[in-house]
Amino acid sequence: MADDNKSAGQQPEALATFAASARNDGRKPDDIGLTATAETQPFATVPEQKADAATKVLREGVLGRDQGADEAVDSLPDRTRTD
Repeated sequence: MADDNKSAGQQPEALATFAASARNDGRKPDDIGLTATAETQPFATVPEQKADAATKVLREGVLGRDQGADEAVDSLPDRTRTD
């Protein structure tokens, strides 16, 4: 896929790259390099929302009880999109 204005100069997002590889019989597609493509460009997200989800995941790991991590993570964009 060709780069578009949104991905110009951006690095590919790791999970999107892994997903593209999984859809390509486990091999990284040739068009994925050091610059993001339309398929691997980062999603716009609210940093506070990502920080909140990460905090809840870590708190659950430390405390061993529900802190709402599943809901917080589910509210973030799907990094393995196929569109």
